[in-house]
Amino acid sequence: MHSAVLLIEFGSIILGLGLLGRFAARFRFSPIPLYLLAGLAFGEGGLLPLGASEEFVATGAEIGVILLLLMLGLEYTASDLVSNLKAHYPSGLVDCALNAVPGAVAALLLGWGPVAAVVLAGVTWISSSGVIAKVLGDLGRVGNRETPVILSVLVLEDLAMAVYLPIVTALVAGAGLAAGSVTLAIALGVAGLVLFAAVRYGRVISRFVSSDDPEKLLLVVLGLTILVAGVAQQLQVSAAVGAFLVGIALSGEAAEGAHTLLSPLRDLFAAVFFVFFGLHTDPASIPPVLAPALALAVVTAATKIATGYWAARRAGISVRGRWRAGGALVARGEFSIVIAGLAVTAGIEPSLGPLATAYVLILVVVGPLTARFTEPLATRWARRGRSGAESAPAHVPEPRQQTRVSD
Repeated sequence: MHSAVLLIEFGSIILGLGLLGRFAARFRFSPIPLYLLAGLAFGEGGLLPLGASEEFVATGAEIGVILLLLMLGLEYTASDLVSNLKAHYPSGLVDCALNAVPGAVAALLLGWGPVAAVVLAGVTWISSSGVIAKVLGDLGRVGNRETPVILSVLVLEDLAMAVYLPIVTALVAGAGLAAGSVTLAIALGVAGLVLFAAVRYGRVISRFVSSDDPEKLLLVVLGLTILVAGVAQQLQVSAAVGAFLVGIALSGEAAEGAHTLLSPLRDLFAAVFFVFFGLHTDPASIPPVLAPALALAVVTAATKIATGYWAARRAGISVRGRWRAGGALVARGEFSIVIAGLAVTAGIEPSLGPLATAYVLILVVVGPLTARFTEPLATRWARRGRSGAESAPAHVPEPRQQTRVSD
């Protein structure tokens, strides 16, 4: 009986997610907010709380995070990451300063403490690579001159995740300074070793994994990823970082084949992950944090636009391209939820999960709009300012009256 209820519940979730995804695709916007809302509806305090399938959904959500980071790693080769780091690290530093600081300050002002400040800094810092890539494709901007700048900022954020996630994992686990330092040292050492091996022996690794049989390739890559993720989590590094490093280590035909085979699985389990996050957020807890979430969204939307503008200006892009780059970076999504999920699971701050949910819901909807309209609005304002300056009458000084001094 329990298994039947589990199948009915989980089947209903998957069917519902499929219908929500089709609805979002029809109106050309990201399905992430709909998945989060579905989780809110089926969670505690929702319309129809789940029972039997919650543990199964939790396992699926963990696999979803692993696949999200694996697919992200497959997008880049180790040499690409190294070259991007050398060429664009100033943009990454500006990105961190402008977008992580508001989150940290907001958490401190709300009285949540330093650990929550580090977590919320990550939530506001990392843009959504998936949403941004989809928006750029929908708008036909993949070949634009500013697109490599956008991708460079995203790559640097992804690289920073390999350092940031172990720090957050240690902090939310309550590890002291010594234990946290050891965890970070292990993470950096493993990341450095994998990057070195990927640059030096990437073809050998890919040749070992590669197979002409899609079934064997899928099993080897998926099994290797979950194994490495488990070992990384056992070392208190982060399962997500382990999966990301596996993706980086693969290149060539192995990476392309794995990307094609794993994309449907990634989409399925990523959707389950968003539902799982929503399940652990009480809808009644969102209204009290809606105002701070909205204020934080407004501030960090502006700082992301400034980040893109500065990075594009540094790369010599035209003014219109700078505004397009800034507007494209606004969306937050999957990784903000991943970071917040670590704190929610550890019970760091009860209001952090609801605030992160509201924050992502706002910016995942606003992000595609800023990508589309930031540049036209900025251009219109600039033209209006110039026309106003030209139409204003020039100030002509009045002639000074000369007074005759009589002899």
